Amino acid sequence: MGLGPNKEPATGQAALKTMAQEIGRRDFLRYGALATVGPGAGRQPRVRPSAPAAVEEVSLDDLRQAARNGRLTARALTDACLARIEALDREGPTLRAVIEVNPEARAAADALDAARAEGERVGPLHGVPILLKDNIDTADRMTTTAGSLALRGSIPAADAFVAERLREAGAVLIGKANLSEWANFRSTRSSSGWSARGGQCRNPYALDRNPCGSSSGSAVAVAASLVPAAIGTETDGSIVCPGSANGIVGIKPTVGLVSRAGIIPIAHSQDTAGPMTRTVRDAAIVLGVLAGPDPRDPATADSETRGLRDYTPYLDADGLAGARIGVARGFAGFHERVDGLLAGALDAMRARGAEVVDPVALSHTRAALGRAEVEVLLHEFKADLNAYLAGLGPDAPVRSLAGIIEFNRRHADEEMPYFRQERLEAAEARGPLSEPAYLAARRAARRLSREDGIDRVMDAHGLDAIAAPTGGPAWVTDLVNGDHFGGSSSAYAAAAGYPNITVPAGHVFGLPVGISFFGRAWSEPTLIRIAYAFEQATRHRRPPRYPSTAELGS
Repeated sequence: MGLGPNKEPATGQAALKTMAQEIGRRDFLRYGALATVGPGAGRQPRVRPSAPAAVEEVSLDDLRQAARNGRLTARALTDACLARIEALDREGPTLRAVIEVNPEARAAADALDAARAEGERVGPLHGVPILLKDNIDTADRMTTTAGSLALRGSIPAADAFVAERLREAGAVLIGKANLSEWANFRSTRSSSGWSARGGQCRNPYALDRNPCGSSSGSAVAVAASLVPAAIGTETDGSIVCPGSANGIVGIKPTVGLVSRAGIIPIAHSQDTAGPMTRTVRDAAIVLGVLAGPDPRDPATADSETRGLRDYTPYLDADGLAGARIGVARGFAGFHERVDGLLAGALDAMRARGAEVVDPVALSHTRAALGRAEVEVLLHEFKADLNAYLAGLGPDAPVRSLAGIIEFNRRHADEEMPYFRQERLEAAEARGPLSEPAYLAARRAARRLSREDGIDRVMDAHGLDAIAAPTGGPAWVTDLVNGDHFGGSSSAYAAAAGYPNITVPAGHVFGLPVGISFFGRAWSEPTLIRIAYAFEQATRHRRPPRYPSTAELGS
């Protein structure tokens, strides 16, 4: 079922028919009508503003062209996404990717249609529904809770910078995505994609499999075409791992390219928001909207000169020609089928003119980096979360990390039915950021990931990027024992604060697996060029079919 280099992903009635075979005739009838506008729809007559719109596997460019030609309105597109959320997320396969729908979404879409009728184009995402991870503040009728009942009802006083940028670009903020509660920094035995508010998010490629996290709902919603694009956040792996496990593209930017103001934090040294989409082109479009300096986040000062407002000029189908790519073999070898996908990916790169340096040694300091990183995250989580909660004002449901821990103890039946809060308690036991233990760990994490890590390897081999499997195929969700994933290659880029892009690289028993390209700080243009060329050469993306379990015969 792989797509060739000159083919577009399956769309419209054919893809919906396949889906119907998996989830039943009743649910198919609920949303089969959504396939009336999409790629190739220019041959159809002009639609009424209330006409249904196709959303499955449709690109941002297709949506924008349909809107410019009068074939699609923001309201029709928003209605179609809401209908698809109802049919697939609330019913049907019951993905549980969306934790909350914005009651103002339709009104926002109507306002954008009115602006277009007056000849005004608000921005590059005019009328496009976007889902935000539920740790990104919005000053509207939606709450921001990180999936926790402790923040139920919390409405921040101002939009996060990310939400503000999206609104300015014309996006319809259609809802909040489910996530691993507290961005998966609650327990050492958590199940990714589970939150007390949203329940267990499910992987659309096998409903008994885990979507990875912590940006679980963002990834699943994009993979299942509930929305054209979503925003995730990452501290270490929380964009790229669910991106890989759900067969989509995720960009974890350089820390400082995108403001963290108004985002519930884990750690300021590693946190960042980033786009999650079905194609590299769509991710590049959204990244340009998100990037830029923000006085509320001093780390973004360099984004003024080193970031871009448009990354699409770097979408070069020949972008692998002459590129030197190092293979971090230390992150492979955990699954023979993943190794086979890596071999195929490297062959595709060579065929397109890349110089593959195989192997490069990056992982020999991984254990020491892991120890330092954990210490940094525990200290920064306490300090950063307390600062965020204090900024919510006197009516906030909780005002401190200690308050969250106590809330969870009082509401253990609802908040801790499967796993506890060991990480919250460990963070609360840490001292201030002036502690020698924190300062030493911070220096070690930076040195091991940067000077002795990514920078050293790239200098030694003259590399443009480093490639490795993003992770393994999705594991069976286990609320009793927690996550048991295979490999991961996110730690060095995460601890360094450097960019990382995951792109679909194939499937193992029907389960998607991604390949990561990461490199130096501010190298997003180079990574986008390489990732796009790889995507165009291989075309591994395919829509999910919502089977109950993995396709073990494939």
